Amino acid sequence: QVQLVESGGGLVQTGDSLRLSCAASGRAFSTYTMAWFRRAPGKERTFVTSISQYGGSIDYADSVKGRFTISRDNAKNTVTLQMNSLKPEDTAVYSCAAARWVPTRDARLFDSWGQGTQVTVSS
Repeated sequence: QVQLVESGGGLVQTGDSLRLSCAASGRAFSTYTMAWFRRAPGKERTFVTSISQYGGSIDYADSVKGRFTISRDNAKNTVTLQMNSLKPEDTAVYSCAAARWVPTRDARLFDSWGQGTQVTVSS
Protein backbone atom coordinates (compact mmCIF):
# COMPACT_ATOMS: atom_id res chain seq x y z
CA GLN A 1 0.00 0.00 0.00
CA VAL A 2 0.88 3.66 -0.27
CA GLN A 3 0.17 6.40 2.24
CA LEU A 4 -1.66 9.39 0.81
CA VAL A 5 -1.91 12.96 2.06
CA GLU A 6 -4.11 15.56 0.37
CA SER A 7 -3.70 19.31 0.48
CA GLY A 8 -5.08 22.40 -1.21
CA GLY A 9 -8.69 22.55 -0.12
CA GLY A 10 -10.36 25.70 1.04
CA LEU A 11 -13.26 28.12 0.78
CA VAL A 12 -13.80 29.76 -2.60
CA GLN A 13 -16.57 31.51 -4.50
CA THR A 14 -18.55 30.27 -7.47
CA GLY A 15 -16.41 30.38 -10.61
CA ASP A 16 -13.11 30.27 -8.76
CA SER A 17 -10.39 27.65 -9.13
CA LEU A 18 -8.60 25.38 -6.70
CA ARG A 19 -5.74 22.95 -7.07
CA LEU A 20 -5.67 19.85 -4.91
CA SER A 21 -2.55 17.79 -4.45
CA CYS A 22 -2.04 14.27 -3.19
CA ALA A 23 1.39 13.20 -2.03
CA ALA A 24 2.13 9.49 -1.88
CA SER A 25 4.74 7.74 0.17
CA GLY A 26 5.70 4.14 -0.20
CA ARG A 27 7.02 2.10 -3.04
CA ALA A 28 6.03 1.68 -6.64
CA PHE A 29 3.72 4.69 -6.96
CA SER A 30 3.75 4.29 -10.72
CA THR A 31 2.07 0.89 -10.45
CA TYR A 32 -1.11 2.41 -9.00
CA THR A 33 -4.17 3.81 -10.65
CA MET A 34 -4.91 7.06 -8.83
CA ALA A 35 -8.29 8.67 -8.36
CA TRP A 36 -10.22 11.40 -6.61
CA PHE A 37 -13.53 10.79 -4.92
CA ARG A 38 -15.72 13.24 -3.05
CA ARG A 39 -18.37 13.11 -0.38
CA ALA A 40 -20.84 15.96 -0.12
CA PRO A 41 -22.62 16.62 3.19
CA GLY A 42 -25.24 13.96 3.82
CA LYS A 43 -24.47 12.10 0.60
CA GLU A 44 -22.62 9.00 -0.52
CA ARG A 45 -19.05 9.13 -1.72
CA THR A 46 -18.88 9.55 -5.49
CA PHE A 47 -16.24 9.13 -8.16
CA VAL A 48 -14.68 12.31 -9.56
CA THR A 49 -11.78 11.25 -11.79
CA SER A 50 -9.08 8.64 -12.26
CA ILE A 51 -5.75 8.37 -14.05
CA SER A 52 -3.90 5.24 -15.09
CA GLN A 53 -0.40 4.37 -14.01
CA TYR A 54 1.37 6.43 -16.68
CA GLY A 55 -1.46 8.81 -17.49
CA GLY A 56 -2.55 7.18 -20.72
CA SER A 57 -6.11 6.65 -19.57
CA ILE A 58 -8.13 9.33 -17.79
CA ASP A 59 -11.77 9.21 -16.77
CA TYR A 60 -14.03 11.98 -15.46
CA ALA A 61 -17.47 12.00 -13.96
CA ASP A 62 -19.89 13.85 -16.21
CA SER A 63 -20.46 16.45 -13.51
CA VAL A 64 -16.83 17.64 -13.67
CA LYS A 65 -15.90 16.94 -17.28
CA GLY A 66 -14.47 20.05 -18.93
CA ARG A 67 -13.88 21.79 -15.60
CA PHE A 68 -11.55 19.47 -13.69
CA THR A 69 -8.19 18.08 -14.81
CA ILE A 70 -6.26 15.26 -13.19
CA SER A 71 -2.54 14.78 -13.67
CA ARG A 72 0.28 12.85 -12.04
CA ASP A 73 4.02 13.09 -11.66
CA ASN A 74 5.50 9.67 -11.00
CA ALA A 75 8.94 11.15 -10.34
CA LYS A 76 7.51 13.19 -7.47
CA ASN A 77 4.88 10.66 -6.32
CA THR A 78 2.10 13.19 -6.65
CA VAL A 79 -1.30 13.47 -8.27
CA THR A 80 -3.01 16.79 -8.81
CA LEU A 81 -6.60 17.84 -9.37
CA GLN A 82 -7.05 21.22 -11.02
CA MET A 83 -10.62 22.42 -10.46
CA ASN A 84 -11.91 25.34 -12.48
CA SER A 85 -15.30 27.03 -12.71
CA LEU A 86 -16.25 25.71 -9.31
CA LYS A 87 -19.91 25.46 -8.38
CA PRO A 88 -21.64 25.21 -5.00
CA GLU A 89 -22.50 21.59 -5.84
CA ASP A 90 -18.77 20.83 -5.89
CA THR A 91 -18.69 21.39 -2.13
CA ALA A 92 -17.43 18.17 -0.55
CA VAL A 93 -14.56 16.43 1.15
CA TYR A 94 -12.20 15.33 -1.60
CA SER A 95 -10.15 12.18 -1.08
CA CYS A 96 -7.29 10.77 -3.04
CA ALA A 97 -7.18 7.00 -3.55
CA ALA A 98 -4.86 4.39 -5.02
CA ALA A 99 -5.63 1.02 -6.55
CA ARG A 100 -3.57 -1.78 -8.06
CA TRP A 101 -6.05 -2.11 -10.90
CA VAL A 102 -6.73 -0.76 -14.31
CA PRO A 103 -8.64 2.53 -14.02
CA THR A 104 -11.98 2.04 -12.31
CA ARG A 105 -14.80 4.05 -10.74
CA ASP A 106 -15.46 1.40 -8.11
CA ALA A 107 -14.33 2.73 -4.72
CA ARG A 108 -14.24 -0.83 -3.35
CA LEU A 109 -11.21 -1.56 -5.52
CA PHE A 110 -9.14 1.24 -3.99
CA ASP A 111 -7.14 0.04 -1.01
CA SER A 112 -5.28 3.21 -0.02
CA TRP A 113 -7.06 6.44 0.92
CA GLY A 114 -6.02 9.85 2.13
CA GLN A 115 -7.72 11.62 5.01
CA GLY A 116 -9.52 14.05 2.71
CA THR A 117 -9.51 17.80 2.22
CA GLN A 118 -12.53 20.07 2.44
CA VAL A 119 -13.59 22.12 -0.56
CA THR A 120 -16.35 24.65 0.01
CA VAL A 121 -17.78 26.73 -2.81
CA SER A 122 -19.99 29.62 -1.78
CA SER A 123 -22.69 31.02 -4.06
